[in-house]
Amino acid sequence: MKRTIIVIITMVLALATSLPVKAQEEAYKWDAGISLGMSGYIGEANSSNLYKTPGFAAALSMRYLINPRWALRGVLSTMSLSGNSADMENVFPEGKTYEFSSQVYDLGVRAEANFFNYGIGETYKKMRRWSPYFAIGVGATLSSTDGDTFVAMNVPMSLGVKYKLRQRLNLGLEWTMTKVFGDNVDSKNLSNIYTIENSFIRNSDWHSSLTISISYEFGKRCVACYYED
Repeated sequence: MKRTIIVIITMVLALATSLPVKAQEEAYKWDAGISLGMSGYIGEANSSNLYKTPGFAAALSMRYLINPRWALRGVLSTMSLSGNSADMENVFPEGKTYEFSSQVYDLGVRAEANFFNYGIGETYKKMRRWSPYFAIGVGATLSSTDGDTFVAMNVPMSLGVKYKLRQRLNLGLEWTMTKVFGDNVDSKNLSNIYTIENSFIRNSDWHSSLTISISYEFGKRCVACYYED
């Protein structure tokens, strides 16, 4: 899995450096993209190493590009999660060990902020071809484990960097941590296994993804309205 992801990243970066880019003054309202990478999990069956048992992660996203700094983004993602408590230092009640494998689906919306004015244009417009960014939002998680289904609210938090391959084509690298307000993502057998009532830390799960993405902008907008000096 890790080797495949490295190969994909290398190929995309090679393509990025070989494409010529001509400065233009076009701007667009929408950005649609796809992301692929690996997933990780923190919970009762894995309390320390986030990517100890990495899975596969994929996502579809749609951004409304408010301006060069801000975007509103909808994300539909899926990932495989797994864990095994046998190698953990923590000891469960009665010395039991647990192993699980689940498929998770997330749907949500995020506010996304670029550190720089992101885009391709003349220098006086203060646009940059690349930019780090962060995002935070709200959503819902659905997980399926051994025939059981679980649904809960979540809060995704992301850090990433994006790069313009061409005027309308973007490459991205993103790390996301998602707080799930529930304890059944890793199966009902691991729900509140420590029997601690109302514990925000113990009685909840986290999942994560590290992905690369490619997206395409469309829906040309009025350039004069897009940026003000």
